[in-house]
Parts: sequence; C-alpha cells; structure tokens
Amino acid sequence: MHDSERLAIAARLHVALRRKTGRVTDTEWMASDVTYGMAMSALALAHAKETDDAELQRLALLLRASLNSTQAQADKPAPAPAAPSTPETGQALAKLVQPVRRYVGGLR
Repeated sequence: MHDSERLAIAARLHVALRRKTGRVTDTEWMASDVTYGMAMSALALAHAKETDDAELQRLALLLRASLNSTQAQADKPAPAPAAPSTPETGQALAKLVQPVRRYVGGLR
C-alpha cells in the first residue's frame, strides 16, 4: 500500500474520531508511526464496539491492515546494491557522486 493511501485512510479515521468521539489526532503521525497508528486504531475499535459503529470499525481495521503491511515490508532486508560490472561503469558512477566544486554567488 502506498503512503498516500495510508494517509488517506488515517485522514478519514481522524475525521470520524473527531466527529464521533471529540478526539483530536495527528493524521500524518498516525499514518507514519506504527505504534501511534495501532493505538488510534485500537481506540477507534473500542469506541466502535461500544456504540456499534460499523463505519468507525471499518476505518480502524483498514488502518490496522495498512500499518501491518508496512511493518511487514520494513522487516524485510533491503537488497544489496549491485556492484559495477565493468570499470567504465564504476568510473561513470564515481563521477555522478563526486561533490560539485564551483562558486555560486556569495555562497560557499
């Protein structure tokens, strides 16, 4: 799931929590921090159970699923970068990563 989709789910849950419980949440933090997102999802699920609110339950479960998929992807080891196959490729890459040494206006 893309970050924008998870942020959209968090925003919808934020609006629902604000409207139904009066709770103010941080949408971006909810979408990016797994611990906070899970806590807000648990809060929404508890309130949904008390009030028998299907919409709030659905949104909380959507956020929880998206955070679980994000956490599963983060647990996978990153693939090792491929080594340059030829000396020419290695030299070309070295030129790309060299720092620029030029004078720009009054800034150095």
